[in-house]
Amino acid sequence: MTRVKRGNVARKRRKKILKLAKGFQGSHSILFRTAKQQVLKALKYSYIDRKKRKRSYRSLWIVRINAAVRSYGVTYSEFIQQLKKKNIALNRKMLSQLSILDNNVFQNIIKLCELT
Repeated sequence: MTRVKRGNVARKRRKKILKLAKGFQGSHSILFRTAKQQVLKALKYSYIDRKKRKRSYRSLWIVRINAAVRSYGVTYSEFIQQLKKKNIALNRKMLSQLSILDNNVFQNIIKLCELT
């Protein structure tokens, strides 16, 4: 059987992993074997946390909307129920932004829902 020299391929593979591990602490960024483990773990967590980010933003928007509508004497669930009943199709992100940046428009939306 003929001899296969894989120097170029192996070096590229190792350099790719070490580039991804740049900034890790200690030997996790220098030694290939530990860097490979840490890169796999980091990629797994980044995939999971991309999903978690969407959840955490939605809960933040809900907290902001709840705080805004409570000042008008309404609960969050009543507000969302009335929005659905009146066919006002604004998502929670937009409602949150309106409550912060344009309070007059948000107040008009609450009046449209006939909550006050």
